[in-house]
Amino acid sequence: MPKDTSIQHILILGSGPIIIGQACEFDYSGSQASRAIREEGIKVSLLNDNPATIMTDPMIADHIYLKSLKPETIVEILSSSDIDTVLPTMGGQTALNLAKECSELGIWEKHNVRVLGADLNAIEKTENREEFRQFMMDIGIKICPSKVANSFLEGKSIAQELGFPLVIRPSYTLGGYGGGFVFGPEDFDEKLTRGLEASPTHEVLIEKAVIGWKEYELELLRDSADHVTVVCTVENLDPMGIHTGDSVTVAPAMTLPDTVYQDMRNQAKLMMKELGSFAGGCNIQFSVNPETEEVYSIEMNPRVSRSSALASKATGYPIAKIAAKLAIGYRLDELDNPITGNTSALFEPALDYVIVKMPRWNFDKFKGADATLGLQMKSVGEVMAIGRNFQEALQKACQSLENNRIGLSSPKGVYLKTDKILEGLKNPSWDRIFLVKEAYKLGVPTAKIQELTKIDIWYLKQIQELVQIEERFRGKSMDEVSDEMLFSAKLKGFSDAQLAEAMGNITEDEVYDERHARDIKRVYKVVDTCAGEFKAKTPYFYSSFGLENESEVTEKPKVIILGSGPNRIGQGIEFDYCCVHGVQAVQEAGYEAIMVNCNPETVSTDFDLADKLYFEPIYWEHLREIIDLEKPHGIIVQLGGQTALKLSKRIKDYGVKILGSSYDAMDMAEDRERFSDLLKDLGIPYP
Repeated sequence: MPKDTSIQHILILGSGPIIIGQACEFDYSGSQASRAIREEGIKVSLLNDNPATIMTDPMIADHIYLKSLKPETIVEILSSSDIDTVLPTMGGQTALNLAKECSELGIWEKHNVRVLGADLNAIEKTENREEFRQFMMDIGIKICPSKVANSFLEGKSIAQELGFPLVIRPSYTLGGYGGGFVFGPEDFDEKLTRGLEASPTHEVLIEKAVIGWKEYELELLRDSADHVTVVCTVENLDPMGIHTGDSVTVAPAMTLPDTVYQDMRNQAKLMMKELGSFAGGCNIQFSVNPETEEVYSIEMNPRVSRSSALASKATGYPIAKIAAKLAIGYRLDELDNPITGNTSALFEPALDYVIVKMPRWNFDKFKGADATLGLQMKSVGEVMAIGRNFQEALQKACQSLENNRIGLSSPKGVYLKTDKILEGLKNPSWDRIFLVKEAYKLGVPTAKIQELTKIDIWYLKQIQELVQIEERFRGKSMDEVSDEMLFSAKLKGFSDAQLAEAMGNITEDEVYDERHARDIKRVYKVVDTCAGEFKAKTPYFYSSFGLENESEVTEKPKVIILGSGPNRIGQGIEFDYCCVHGVQAVQEAGYEAIMVNCNPETVSTDFDLADKLYFEPIYWEHLREIIDLEKPHGIIVQLGGQTALKLSKRIKDYGVKILGSSYDAMDMAEDRERFSDLLKDLGIPYP
C-alpha cells in the first residue's frame, strides 16, 4: 500500500550523548530518516540533546528540540504541537527505552500519538531476555541452553543446573554492559552481582557458553505486508566471546556454507514475521557450530542498529531511508533503490567486493585499564575498508585506523617475544589481528594459531599468504621486482610504505613513482548494490588495481574535503558535522565537492551528500592517488580534526593548495614552541 496519509507530523527520537555501543551511527540514521520523511511532505520534529550532531541542525527537520530525552520533555513537546506519530527506531536503545517509558506512563495514548516502526510489545519481546527466550522456543528457533534470573539466589541455582562455562547477559543494556563470561564458580558471584546491578530491571540471562562458535549478523528490512529482504550478511572474524562491536567483521560472509546461510535466512524471516506489527530495519545475530553447523539465535534488534550503518555503507543500500519509508506505510516493492534508480528496494544487494570493519580503541588514554576483549564492548569507533579481495580490504582497514599502522604490520622497530605473542593470541586485545601475522613470521604453525584464537583457518591462511608475499620483497631492489610481482602485492593491499620497509633500500615515494612509471595505478570502482548488473546513479567509489576506472573526472573545478576517520576520544562526531557543512558550502560556491573518509558511522559518507564520495583511508598514499586523478583546485583539511591536519604538510609539499587556514598558520597553532614564540612576540602572557 502507499504511504499512510493520516500521518501529518512525526516526532523522531534521537540517541542522546555518544557512549560506547551507541555512537554517531544514530546521527546518520536519524538524519537520513528525517530527509526521507520530509520528501513525502510530512512535517518532522526531532528530539535530541547532543549538540554535536547533524540531526540537530536546523536544515534537517522542521522543528528541532535540543532538550533532554525524558518523558517530561515529550509531554512538553506534545502539549504545544500537532504531532500525531513518533518514530523511536532511529535512536538506538535510548530512543526505544524512552518510547517504552512514555507508553507505560500513558503519554502516547493521552496525546493520541501512534508509535511507528515497531510496536512496543515487539520491542519488549526482544529486549526482555526471558520473553525473547520464550519467543524463540515458541517458534522453534534454537537458542543456547539458558534461564533468566532476577535475584542472586536464582542465578546461583541456574549456574548449578547448567554448569560452567556460562555467559551472563543483563537485560536492557547497551554494548553488552554488565555482561561477561564465567569460566568457574570462583568468579560467578561477582559477575552475577555485576550483571544484576547493570540491568535496569535487575534481570540477567544466564546461558551455556558456546566458546569458539562462529558469529554472523543479518541486516534485514520488513514491510507491513510481511515482505522481508536481507540487505547484508556480516561475518565476525573473531569467534563467539568477543562483542561484535569489538570484532573485526567482514561482508559478504566468507566462510559461511550456503546451506547454513539459507537456514539462517529462513530463521531470520520467521523471527521477523512472528514478531508482531513491525515495519523497518532489524538486526539478527546467530552463532554457528563450526563442526556440526548447528545454528543458534543470539539476539534480535527490531530497529536501525549500530550495525545498520555499516551494512548500509558496505552495500550502498540506504537502510535508514528505506526503513523510514516503510514506517510510514510503503511496501518494499513500491520503493525504488535510490542507488540504481531502476530496481526495487525489495531487490537484495549483491557485492562484487569485500568490506572489512575494524574497531578503534583508546586504551592508551586509560593506563592500567583492562584491554582484554569480551562480551562488553570497549571500542570507541570503527573504520571500514573496501577492496576486491579480503586481504586488500584488511590492509586498507589497518591503514585507516590512525594508529601509525601502514598495513597489517607492527610499527617499525617493535619486536615481540614468542611467549608474548602466544599470550596475546589466547587472550584477545585490540592488537590480536596484528599478532596473528607476527606469529606466522616467527614460524608458529596454523594449527597452533587456530587452537589459541578459534579464528577460521581460511582467514588465517589469508594472513599467512600476506607474510609470504612480504618475504618475497625482503632485501630486494626495485630492479629485482617484476611488474607482476608488484601488481600482485598492491592487489593484496600492501602500501608503498610496507614494500619500502620490506626492501629496506628505497623510500615510500620512490616506490610510488616507480609503480606509476610501470602504470600500476589505482582505479576506482562504483559501490552500486548490484555487482554491476545495473548502472548506478550515485558517485560512491573505492579503489583497487586493475584495468577499468569507473570514476569519471569532470571539467568542473573541484575541492576535496578530508574527513576525520574513526571516532576516538578527543575526536568524534563534531568533525562529521563540520564536514557535512563543508561539503554544502563548497557546492554552494559552485565547486564539485569530493568527500574522502573511511568512517561508516558518519553522515558525511552518506551516498547522496557529496558530488563524489571516495570511501578510502585518510592515508597519504590513497589521498595522493585521488589528487593525481581529480586534480582539485584545493583541499580543505581544517574540518577533519587531527586526522586531516597531520596530512597538511605532505599536501603542501606536493604542491596542492590548502584552502582556508594555511599550513603555516595551522602548524603555528599546533607547535607548542612556535605558538609560545608568537604569544611572546605579541606581548600576550602565557604559562
